[in-house]
Parts: sequence; C-alpha cells; structure tokens
Amino acid sequence: MTAAPPTPDTHPTHDLVGIGIGPFNLSLAALAHGLPTPLTTAFYEQRPAFHWHPGLLIDGATLQVPFLADLVTLADPTSPWSFLNYQRTQDRLYPFYFAERFHIHRAEYDAYCRWVSTQLPGLHFGHQVDAIRWDPHTARFEVDHTQLDAHGEAESLGRTHTRHIALGIGTEPHIPEPLKPLTDTGTAPVIHSADYLHHRERLLRARHITVIGSGQSGAEIFLDLLRARPTGNEGLHWLARTPAFAPMEYSKLGLEHFTPDYTRYFHALPEPVRDTLVPQQWQLHKGIDHDTITAIHDELYRRTLHGGWPDATLTPGVAVRTAGRVANTRVELHLEHIQQSTRTRLTTDAVVLATGYRERPLDTLLEHVGPHLRRDTAGRPRVDTHHRLDLGPAITGHIYVQNAERHTHGVGAPDLGLAAWRSATILNNLTGTTPYPLPQRTAFTTFGLTPPAIPTQQPTLVPLTHHN
Repeated sequence: MTAAPPTPDTHPTHDLVGIGIGPFNLSLAALAHGLPTPLTTAFYEQRPAFHWHPGLLIDGATLQVPFLADLVTLADPTSPWSFLNYQRTQDRLYPFYFAERFHIHRAEYDAYCRWVSTQLPGLHFGHQVDAIRWDPHTARFEVDHTQLDAHGEAESLGRTHTRHIALGIGTEPHIPEPLKPLTDTGTAPVIHSADYLHHRERLLRARHITVIGSGQSGAEIFLDLLRARPTGNEGLHWLARTPAFAPMEYSKLGLEHFTPDYTRYFHALPEPVRDTLVPQQWQLHKGIDHDTITAIHDELYRRTLHGGWPDATLTPGVAVRTAGRVANTRVELHLEHIQQSTRTRLTTDAVVLATGYRERPLDTLLEHVGPHLRRDTAGRPRVDTHHRLDLGPAITGHIYVQNAERHTHGVGAPDLGLAAWRSATILNNLTGTTPYPLPQRTAFTTFGLTPPAIPTQQPTLVPLTHHN
C-alpha cells in the first residue's frame, strides 16, 4: 500500500528519542522513566513487538551473565523494572528463590524484557526510522519514521523532533565472505544460527548436518542437534576456525574486563592498541561456557557406553576457503586446516552458520548528519566516554550509541552486565545531574599504572526544563 503523507508533529520537542528497542535502549527507557525530573521520551522499533534472539531460545539455554544484569538493577536496585520485581508480579518469587538460579533461562529473560516493553510508556513498535536530520534553526533533530501495518507494509509517515538521540539498532547476523555463496536458494538448508529454531525440524530431516562456528551459539546448536539424533547415526560435523573448542574466560578476575573500570581504561588507550587488543580477547566473549562444554562431552561419552563412537566429528583450527552447492541438493565446503596446511572437501546436507554478529552500520541512518561526524583513522565514528558520537560544533544535540562502540569501549560494549551502567551514564550526562550515582571503583584489578580519571558530569547545551 502507499503510505499516507507525513502526520504533522503536534507533540512538544522530546528530550530524547531512542531508535531501536533491544535490551540496551529498553534499559535506557526504563531508567529514564524513573528520573525524579521526568524527561519526554519516545522510542521506535521496526519489529511489531519485543523479541530477544527468538531463533536461539533453545530449551535449557541460559544467559551467560547473572540475573542481576537485568535492565536496571546495577544502576538502581529499587527500580520497579527489575527482574526480581518481574518475578514478584508473576507470583514466582518463592519458586525462583528455591530454584537457586544465578543464571536464568534465556526464554525467561526474553519474557522479562517483553513484560517491561508492554508496561513502559512511550515505546512505539512497528515504526521504522527512515532518516535523522539536524535543524540548525531550532537546534533539534528531526526523526522521520514510517508506521508499519501487521504485514510490515507502510501505513503512514511521521516526524518527531528531539533534542537528543540514542541509537540502539543492535547487531545483525554475519556471514563471512567464503560462505556467502551458500546463501543462494537451494534445497539444502543453509541458515544462520540466529534463525536456528525456525528451521530446526527441517534441519533434523537432513542426513548430515554441519555446524560452523566455535562460540556459545555453535556449541548450543551442536548439543541440541546431538541430543536429537539417534545413537550411531548422528551425522554431525562441527567445524571451528579457532585452534580449540575453548572455554569462555569466566574467572572472577577475568570477568573484571566487563566493569566500568576496564571500559574507562580501554577508552583511554591509543587507537592502534585498542585495535590490537579486541581480537586477542576473543575468549572473553566468544568462548563456550563450561556447563555447555561439559554437557557436550557427557552426551558424546554416553553414546560410547555400548561400544563404538558416535558419528560426530569435531574439528577446530579449520577455515572454510570456498563453498558452493552440489546439484542444488547438497553443500560442498572446501576446508583448510590452518596448522597442518592441509586441504580437503566436505559434502553435507545442511549447514548452520554460527558465525556471529556485527554491529549494524550507522552511515545510512546518519546520512544527513554524516558531514558533522568525526571519525578515527579507520573511518569509524569516534565515541566519547559518555557514549556520545563526536559531532562538529554545528550540532549542539547529542547522539548516544549503545552497542556500536566496541572499537572505543572494548569487549564490554555488547555485554548485558554493563547495560544499566551505560544507560545511567547517558542519563547523567544528558540531564547534567547525577540521578543515578555510579560507583567510583568496580574492579579489584588496577588497569594501567595511571588509571584514567572518572569523567565528571557535563551539563547539556540545551536546557531540559524548557519544552517547545
């Protein structure tokens, strides 16, 4: 259908507009709702409702962070939007207490976030943001959006004005270049792990399945497939580029890389040092949790009890050089073992690409403010300690980013455990006050010989007490 003309903006200028409603902007919305001096906010999301990685809500899969890493608790434990309060409203506090679960099920976290998203005001699902512009005459951003109907078709156009913006558009599934030919249509299923549950039954009908990727998602999918296949006829291959199916770094001091202390230390490092560090720290966020590794080994061992070995091959240290389809019914992978410098081919009936995610590019959305965006030597947006894009002086409003700043803030950028702290940092900066006092120190480790100072709050350039 053809969208109706833009609806005139009859609302006052917002203090903050959020683009994208994943856990991070949902955290920001929840903490903004609890401010002593209310902000006028609006948050827009293209999807019709909140759903957190629905294709990976495998039965029994848990979060890799404790339940305290909810949307608000690590900034405001008294917030009505905490996970514990959600349990109270569901009359589940005592069952949760006796369950003694520090790491909750992913499906439960998804349900909790969806509960918050249906209770908070100012969240607009089914709205696609099309463009962001800066109006120098009114010193505010114009946010153009399209309201979508139940089928995702354009229904009406609108424009919202705001002093500040928070970008939380998240990440998107990543398919490495050699594997992109597999995305062509064919009868042999080739799916990204993000869509695993949507295709699980079709995958299980395949005689042979190959999982590519050694992270947590790849491990969980391999385990789920293994459990569903008959003993002796598993027909599974699990390939990884990493030199081992390695456990995630989960020691107490190792976890301190996901603290505000480390984030500040990382941000203060020279750009070349930061770029070197991130790939070296892959086990901090790309490894497999110990419970999943144990469960995989236990399941494989159980299948040897009556003699023989399971028909499951687990091979790390392997790169996929090229890939293609064979007669449109099977998939052929050209493999190279990195350490042996040997090559072979693997023909399979289905492939799951557990190849991770990448930050969604901001350039399309920020096309009209692009000339004012300052970049680093690699062309990436500069992001300051308050999670603001570094914009030229012509733009006096702020654009905050959530989970688009790993290159400036380190491996903690996508971690749920820093969500509430980052949201509180943004709100403290935006209001020029400290409605959410943040801890001065968060780690026993002292990162560096001269730890960077904790940034002071800086008042915004546009008074929040005046509304147009």
